[in-house]
Amino acid sequence: MIRRAIAVLGAAALVLAGCSQPASRVAPAPGVSPSASPFAGRLSGGAVAAPAKGIMLGAWVKPAALTQTGRVAAVRQYEKAIGRPLEIVNTYRRLDEAIDTTSDRQFARKAVLMLSWATGDTRSITLGHSDPVLRERAQEIKAIGRPVLLRVRWEMDRPGLAATIWSAEDYIAAYRHIRTLFAGLGVTNVAWVWCPTAEGFAAGRAAAYYPGDDVVDWVCVDAYAGSQYATLPALLQPFLAWAAARPKPIVLGEFGISRAWGTRRRVDWFTEAGTFVHAYAQIKAVSYFESDPDGNGENQQFRVADDPEVLAAFRAAFTRP
Repeated sequence: MIRRAIAVLGAAALVLAGCSQPASRVAPAPGVSPSASPFAGRLSGGAVAAPAKGIMLGAWVKPAALTQTGRVAAVRQYEKAIGRPLEIVNTYRRLDEAIDTTSDRQFARKAVLMLSWATGDTRSITLGHSDPVLRERAQEIKAIGRPVLLRVRWEMDRPGLAATIWSAEDYIAAYRHIRTLFAGLGVTNVAWVWCPTAEGFAAGRAAAYYPGDDVVDWVCVDAYAGSQYATLPALLQPFLAWAAARPKPIVLGEFGISRAWGTRRRVDWFTEAGTFVHAYAQIKAVSYFESDPDGNGENQQFRVADDPEVLAAFRAAFTRP
């Protein structure tokens, strides 16, 4: 989760705070077109197949209690609220936390489990110091026996992670080390996901962390309208321009608009976002950040289920057949 404002692109056609024009009337940012990607017809996705039509809908749903039953109950309640099952369930783990839990197995039976994995110090990984625990996690994922989307240290481009990421080169070396280790253990049910931030692409730093087409199955980005307002097409513009040159399906690993923008503007934001992602052929999955993180202000609270009008807009935008 990005705990700071998402930078707004100066060149994009944005609606800034204090403007009266609703988001639904704003044209997509320059350079962002809903036309088909040149790779749209042949996007495999590795162990998690990209749908030929439409998008898969997922979410991280923050539970009231971080227990196994609490996690399952939260997802069930959210599915009831949006009126359909999730096709992807996002969950977060540190390297020292087990993966093959009761809730993981329950989610994997009914949806694709997406693991957002905080893998720790990249140099420790590359030097082999983390291999024993990496092997444990690899065997746990293998034991799930169903396809898993694995976001290896998502948002690695955030400046706040520099103390453990070290550099783009270190991240790439660690990512490749993990993938090689998994392959050596015969783990074949992982779709490898690379997921930096929309903010990092806007700043020009994210692309340097890309491990390479040969070791990435899905490309991904996290994008938020937090303390500064931007439409989802505008937030995605730099990332989509980069991704258009790669034969990979796209998943929005996390996205949201904060409650600070009010019900009306959030409704407009979701309406435009839904139209855009359904039209953009390379986007094959989206995963909402259904959470009001503890300790964050209103501009970093993203739940929709507690606002009936916003929930209705979200349902209309993202629960199409």
